[in-house]
Amino acid sequence: MSHAARSFDWRASAFAGASADAAPARALQPQDERFSDHKRREQSASDAARPALEPMKILLAEDEVTIVVTLRDALEEAGHEVLHAPDTRNALALLEREQPDVVLTDIRMPGEGGMSVLARSVALDPARPVILMTGFGTIDQAVEAMRMGAANYVQKPFRNESIVQMVATHGRVKSLERENAELRESLRAHTAFKGFVGSSEAMRGVFNRIRTVAPTEATVLIEGESGSGKECVARALHAASSRADGPFVPISCAALPETLLEAELFGYEKGAFTDARKEKRGRFELADRGTIFLDDIDDMPLAMQVKLLRVLQERKFERLGGESTRSLNIRVVAATKIALRELVKQGKFREDLFYRINVVPIALPPLRERAGDVPLLVQHMIERHGGGRKYVVAPPTMNVLERYPWPGNVRELENSVQRAIALSGAANELVLEDLVPLDPRWRGATAVSDEVRPLREVMKEFEKSHLLRALEKTGGHRSQTAAMLGISRKVLWEKMRDFGLLEGKEGEPNGDDS
Repeated sequence: MSHAARSFDWRASAFAGASADAAPARALQPQDERFSDHKRREQSASDAARPALEPMKILLAEDEVTIVVTLRDALEEAGHEVLHAPDTRNALALLEREQPDVVLTDIRMPGEGGMSVLARSVALDPARPVILMTGFGTIDQAVEAMRMGAANYVQKPFRNESIVQMVATHGRVKSLERENAELRESLRAHTAFKGFVGSSEAMRGVFNRIRTVAPTEATVLIEGESGSGKECVARALHAASSRADGPFVPISCAALPETLLEAELFGYEKGAFTDARKEKRGRFELADRGTIFLDDIDDMPLAMQVKLLRVLQERKFERLGGESTRSLNIRVVAATKIALRELVKQGKFREDLFYRINVVPIALPPLRERAGDVPLLVQHMIERHGGGRKYVVAPPTMNVLERYPWPGNVRELENSVQRAIALSGAANELVLEDLVPLDPRWRGATAVSDEVRPLREVMKEFEKSHLLRALEKTGGHRSQTAAMLGISRKVLWEKMRDFGLLEGKEGEPNGDDS
């Protein structure tokens, strides 16, 4: 059957099927033939200008055979898949099983009818368009259908082309919404790392972990020294997540005493205590449908840790002085400057809370371990704080900045750049004296020596430093240290002896691991 033959009114089709000989010849002519050539050319040009539509799955709930045959043919010719249901029961079953993109339903058909199909479709997917068709429509019924969420309300008889165009319009809207969502997701991922600077291998690992974890709902624990940028990581996790349009609520657990911290986190009702003159929403409530960032969680008192554990487990809480339990929809990101495992061993942090927040750990490296990032950070900070002026840092000065250990991490570097800019006056060069403190503790990093020392001496110093760092990492556990360094326990003991790292008169350890 040609497209023209399928496009005439369904009533003309019914009349032709009942009595083909008696039907007037003009009634069998497609209405498209009445268009002038000019109109057809305009329509063709308009169709060609539209982007190609993706085929959609359409549920057609209709009990009149003539409508089903002609409308299904027209929709299938447009490239769509049509699922037919002759009654309400089958329509509801197809809704549940097939999840169609568009629903076309007659209002009057066997069973509860099209309004029931509309209600169920809206309940399953509020964004799915539902087009109601009826031969007995009223204004009140149309208003009720639109109130319930119908996309269109069509009075019979109708032209099949008008339904096909409605479906095409909804398809274009769906494509635009999907494209918009993809663009927003791309923009979110691009802007999530705004202000994050670094190309070192250590930071690339952090960036990859953020990209992987951000789209999930997993609780994240960020571990890093003070000033290393833990809040930047938390904000990046939020910005790259599905909660980016929701609030990001940070709170420092170290900034408030225990009594104020509880009120700040949970909020309170009017009259909960002497100065509670009106109710106040806590940080948990403010973060609903967003992200709460618990900074310095290692400083949280043990009593508060118990209350926090319940919130994390049940996502429920009560305000101070309140009796009603409130539910939360939040993502939790926590940060610590001290290894929580050590605090758990010392009894200063609850073990059950540690396992609750340590779902996905992110280890943020200190600036001294970010090889090659200092020049990038300096340039970024000059652009941020330079007020548009072009400041430069001489190569010898930059070499010193890279050797300096930056105990205050990125925060210290940023403060140093701001100080150097403020003290530069009319000069455009930032000098070493303004960038690095003249502290004798860092003389080895800031002083440039012409002396060339014997290689053996330099290597011995480095070996001792590396050995001390490994011991620090393992808390002095020699077997773990030996395994980390790839040597036997006996060799480790010998090196500790040679470097004077053994306390008292320690003999050779029992049991040779070599």
